[in-house]
Parts: sequence; C-alpha cells; structure tokens
Amino acid sequence: MNLFAVKNVGYYSPDNSVEILSDISFNVSEGMILGIAGESGSGKTTLGLILSGILNQSSGEIFLNGLPAQNLIKNRDIQILLQNKGELINPYRRVNSILKEAFELNGKKSDSESEILDILEKLELKKDILKRKGYELSGGEQQRIALARIFAVKPSILILDEPFSAQDIESESIIIKLLKKLNSESGLTIICISHDLKILKNFTEELIVLHKGKIIENGNTKTVLNNPTHPFTKFLVRAEAYSLSRNELY
Repeated sequence: MNLFAVKNVGYYSPDNSVEILSDISFNVSEGMILGIAGESGSGKTTLGLILSGILNQSSGEIFLNGLPAQNLIKNRDIQILLQNKGELINPYRRVNSILKEAFELNGKKSDSESEILDILEKLELKKDILKRKGYELSGGEQQRIALARIFAVKPSILILDEPFSAQDIESESIIIKLLKKLNSESGLTIICISHDLKILKNFTEELIVLHKGKIIENGNTKTVLNNPTHPFTKFLVRAEAYSLSRNELY
C-alpha cells in the first residue's frame, strides 16, 4: 500500500532564480525503509523538508494515504530529525522537560516517566541525562535526545536527514538497530537521507539517487549500489569504495 505518492514535484529558490528540484516522482510504501542519496547540493535535504511539510513544493503534487498532503507540518504522524547544527533541542531546557512535553503532545501524562526511561534505555543513554540542559550535551547526545523526543510522539513516518553525522560507530549501530526494530514491530515508515552509501546499503530497502535536483536512479538499494547504471551513481560508488580503502590505511 502506497503511503506517500510524490508526483512531478519541483522546487525553486525563494527568488525563483535557481531550480533546486525538478520533476521528482516516486512512491513510498507503508513500512518501507527508503534511502535518499546524493552529493551535497543535490536537493536531498530540500526534498526531506518538503515531505515533512516544512517547505511547500513549487510544482507537482504529494499524496498521503491517497489524499492531497497539505499542511503536513501539522500532522504529528510525520516527524523529521534534521542534521545536528546545535539547534536540535532548546539549549536552556532540561532534557526531562523536553521529553515530557513530547509525551503531552501525544496525549500522555501519567505514564510518561516510565516511557521516557524506556526510550533512554533503548538509546543507551543514562538516566542522569534527564537533569542536564541542552547546552550541556555533546552534538551526538543532542541528536539522540532529539530522536528520543520524536519517539515519544510515536510518528508513523520518520524522516532522517544525515541521522548519524554526530554519532560514533557504536552509537550509530545502536540507533540503526533500534530503528530497524521499530520498523519491524510497529511498521514505522522511515525515509533516510544520507551521503553515506555504506549506511544506506545496510539500512534501507529501496534507494533514490539524486543528482542536480533530479532522480537518476531508483530501485532496490543493493541492486542500485551493486549494479549502478547512471555514470554519477557509478562515481558515488567508486568514491565510497576509495574512501573506505583510504580509511583502512590509518
């Protein structure tokens, strides 16, 4: 069953001088883990912002459950975790207050404390983090608390923009394991935007590759990455392999 249907979506810069996305069309099935890859400036983050309702497309249509998807930002079923830029959470609020507020948005108060502790345990965060304020957290901790806040709202669609940019390898593994569990147990639909092909290959089922604002490849993740057909996708795969081989030298 198609959850999202994106048809001929385009997006121009605010002054209409630059076309950032052009003729983007794809479907997202319920319970799918979809990857969106591309180089910096390819339009992948802009696409994520449009899907989450933060930006409105300049042209084309988006359907959610078969109905025109308007005012998506007001729909708590759709949540986005943006890249860590020091603005993921309020720097002056305590973590406990941030997470309690998320539960209240979801209509829960009485059992929020036990559920907060459960989320922290799944993310392998210690209980004492609840007493700390946003500015007292590392970038990786801010990113995980932002993710914990999203889990408290219990969305059906989660959009991740470079979700592992501030995480070490161990934390990255913890988050991927948790996301896969939520996907299999609750049917959480995940759209993961990343430049890291290794992560997308191991995490996602379907993959879209963007280049200069257009989809150049779309299909099963392993098929696309193991047998790319577009020259730019081939370049990305070679660049990733080169990067991995260089890292092994150090």
